[in-house]
Amino acid sequence: MTADMYTGRAPWGQDLRGDAMTLSLLQRHLLITGLSNQGKTAALRALALWLALDATVEFRIADLKGIGDWHMFADLATVLIEGPTDDHACAATHMLEAGVEEMERRLAAVDPETHKNGVTRDLARAGKGFHPLVLIVDEAQQAFMNPAVGEDKRPYGGQTNKSRYFMAARKLHNQGRAVNVTLWQGTQNPTDQNLPKLVREGAHIRASLVVGTESEARMALGDKAVNAGAAPQELRQGLDKGTLLVAGDGVPLPPQQAAITVRTHFIDGEDATTIADRAKTLRTRTTTRTTDSDTPARDLLADLAQVMGTEPKTRNEILRSRLAELDPDTYEGMSATDFAERLAEHGIASYKAHGGVMTTRRSEIDRAITERDETGGE
Repeated sequence: MTADMYTGRAPWGQDLRGDAMTLSLLQRHLLITGLSNQGKTAALRALALWLALDATVEFRIADLKGIGDWHMFADLATVLIEGPTDDHACAATHMLEAGVEEMERRLAAVDPETHKNGVTRDLARAGKGFHPLVLIVDEAQQAFMNPAVGEDKRPYGGQTNKSRYFMAARKLHNQGRAVNVTLWQGTQNPTDQNLPKLVREGAHIRASLVVGTESEARMALGDKAVNAGAAPQELRQGLDKGTLLVAGDGVPLPPQQAAITVRTHFIDGEDATTIADRAKTLRTRTTTRTTDSDTPARDLLADLAQVMGTEPKTRNEILRSRLAELDPDTYEGMSATDFAERLAEHGIASYKAHGGVMTTRRSEIDRAITERDETGGE
């Protein structure tokens, strides 16, 4: 069995009449909300498992619950973050920021003369860097509520233009679809604090399991769907587990209806692992980057000295590329912001060379190594 994001539809469950409900996922951002333990992760994972059978699709996943619900995507996703701490939420933010950088690379690479129809199915399958990239954050409220603050004094969480997670999600929503980069989020009990208005309204497909109040229903599905009669707050907690209301682009809505009720297929952990294993046989082996490792942490300064060699200065984007080649598990996907923060931790200042390109001097690396050795720092 295989899947095709461009021509296929994901089998998600049955409607109230018992008819199969399938969903088009092509270039659509997705949001699923609901109370805890009502089937949110299972509903989100079911769509990802179908899409995994399209061997061209790349997944980067942050499971901010971290109890193994997404562990079958190890060696399938290129990034798999599993854990509930603030550090895991920071890693999820870094994942989204790297997704923004990939989106911007693709936008710059689109040639309006050559790609007159945008990112077509043929282009997505041509191995030219426009394959579907799906970023999944489960328990996204952890990222929005993250109290950590970066070296640049910007908060990781929050709902302002200073919030790193919020701004990365907004940028992906604004332009990602056009170049096959999409964001899927699952979150509990939506509020303005853990699911800001601009982010929830950026999703093409919005679905809600049972929620507590009508105001939460409006946050989950939008005013239009609720005004037209959608009422996820009337679902019965526990009894209607796995049942949700879904609205938006790509949803096969009956005439004159703004939402449809779906009882989603339940795929347990063992069956999910079987499907994921099947997906792995369809593609080349993937090395998954995680936030946990039994191996010692890399020495960034030593690695920088190694990849710079005898060059007196090197552009930061080249340094990041060389570091990723040196140790993909540690450095691949590191964004320009992440790199700048790592340098700042060691007191290394980059500068803008000709053309505004950020560049680092070898003398700065040597100085940082000497100071660390003299003080006995790590």
